[in-house]
Amino acid sequence: MTEGTEEISEADASIIRVMPDVLANKIAAGEVVGRPASVVKELVENALDAGAGRVQVLLGDGGRSLIQVIDDGCGMSALDAERCFGRHATSKIREFEDLDRIATLGFRGEALASIGSVARVELRTRRAKDDTGTAVRVEGGKTVSTEPCAQPAGTSIAVRQLFYNVPARRAFLKTDATEVSHAVDTVQVLALANPAVTFSLHVDGREILDLAARSEAPAEALAGRIQDLFGHEPGGLLWVDERTSYLSISGWVAQPEVRKKTRGEQFLLVNGRPIRSRYLEHAVYNSYRGLIPEGSFPFFVLNLEVDTRHVDVNVHPTKAEVKFDDERGVYSMLKAVTGRALSQGAGVLRFDESAVDLLAGSGGDGEGYPGHGSQGTPNPFGAGGPSGPHKPRPGSLDLSLYAPLEVNDSGAKDPATESASESDGMVWQMLGSYIVAPIRSGLLIMDQHAAHERVIFERAGKALEDGFGLSQQLLFPTVVEFSPADFALLEGLLPDLRAIGFDVATLSGRSVMVRGLPADIRAGDEHGVLSEVLEQYKVFAQRLQLKPRALLARALARRSAVPRDSRLDPKEMRSLIDQLFQCAEPYTSPSGQPTLIRITGDELARRFGHRS
Repeated sequence: MTEGTEEISEADASIIRVMPDVLANKIAAGEVVGRPASVVKELVENALDAGAGRVQVLLGDGGRSLIQVIDDGCGMSALDAERCFGRHATSKIREFEDLDRIATLGFRGEALASIGSVARVELRTRRAKDDTGTAVRVEGGKTVSTEPCAQPAGTSIAVRQLFYNVPARRAFLKTDATEVSHAVDTVQVLALANPAVTFSLHVDGREILDLAARSEAPAEALAGRIQDLFGHEPGGLLWVDERTSYLSISGWVAQPEVRKKTRGEQFLLVNGRPIRSRYLEHAVYNSYRGLIPEGSFPFFVLNLEVDTRHVDVNVHPTKAEVKFDDERGVYSMLKAVTGRALSQGAGVLRFDESAVDLLAGSGGDGEGYPGHGSQGTPNPFGAGGPSGPHKPRPGSLDLSLYAPLEVNDSGAKDPATESASESDGMVWQMLGSYIVAPIRSGLLIMDQHAAHERVIFERAGKALEDGFGLSQQLLFPTVVEFSPADFALLEGLLPDLRAIGFDVATLSGRSVMVRGLPADIRAGDEHGVLSEVLEQYKVFAQRLQLKPRALLARALARRSAVPRDSRLDPKEMRSLIDQLFQCAEPYTSPSGQPTLIRITGDELARRFGHRS
């Protein structure tokens, strides 16, 4: 040592400390417990591992105040009930070799410890052979009490005040409607994987799901569960059942006409475990090429049975992903067996994709709907505007759409007063997607889809702010039934849906009566409009950190905006220009894309090499 220094012990010099269990559990909870749906998943999986034949789920305030799962499984002894909240406490893994043959949904022993560290939890459990049960209360990771209790055979776990001691995490939770929707998604995929089990879900005392156990053969049981959840008739589904020494694939895929605008109804299971894999989902999607329009997605529920030695289920904190020894081989087989089922399905024809686009309507960004642009349809730019879009006869060319425009020279400098509607001349359309209009300073070129999205978005935003939007009443009200997840989301959004012009009322079960639609969307496709707006809302909710009203306004705008490849007449083009320049932010779409560009006379002169 140098002179003037003091000797420091090795213990004092160390900055490494053993992390307290409570802190370690809170950190683990950050990976395992992201939202109420994460808690539902872990608790329901534990119930299924315990051999439950009936699983009940209760939620309060979107899961913030209560998440309770009740099962009739094997239950626990008093000692196990107290130990189960310890970190890495598990009855499913005893030796290293067990990791190569995992057959249970849970196995790491992190779930209850993580949940107990960020909530107030009460566990009540009893084995059938025991006279009394055991009640354990845990708060913030610490055991508060353990005592005997009266309890039916099985287990009940009530999780209250989730994230009460981690306010920053609680602040990141979404609206009750969004959190409930995620929880419903979680329960329904586990119900699909276990059709022989009875499931029920209640939210704030309302029944959302009531699924009776299916006792038929596996194919019929799964088909019945699919019908209970999504309403798909067996006639619209094709059975898949292929077996090899390495991999077996079974389940149901939809006929091409049963398709969605998003991937929300695509379910993959591996040895009965729900997983997410864009790579394997793409294999199924690939087998539908030429059968469905671009931007549509098929419905399927497929279970892959593989030797547990060839699949690793321990590669993701929430066990949502797995890794195969031969992932490319699994991809190839999945694509092949799905394609074979589709080719053998009755009435399946492979259409040219351009023909499908003509039949379904091209909507840009994968969105379209039949009949848009036909004569006599309601004006796509809202009530009070001009009549339906111009559509020339096949093979004809309407030269008036391309006539040049002479604009008088008296306009002001503001772009709105420079627009084509300031004159009695005409605008014209380019490539079926862009509106071109001369202005005093040069040329204005507008993206009709992006511009219309901006118009509808701001109109919907104002309606949400005012609490009232224009609605077109339907001559014949329509009753629509939704899936459990969509119905739960719709219920939470009802006040805002009504504010933007949807005249809807909930009926018994998961049915909704549609009596009117917003003025910006055409009548005749009531189910398509509502379901597609909800699907788009869910897509935006996953990608964007926006408030629910902004998400809803964007979803409506994306669904209702005039497609890029759609012929408009001059009056409609001038109407859209005027409406765009009345917006607060006319120069970009809600997603930030440009709505228009201006090419000045000076720029044109430079491009042609003219000198001033």
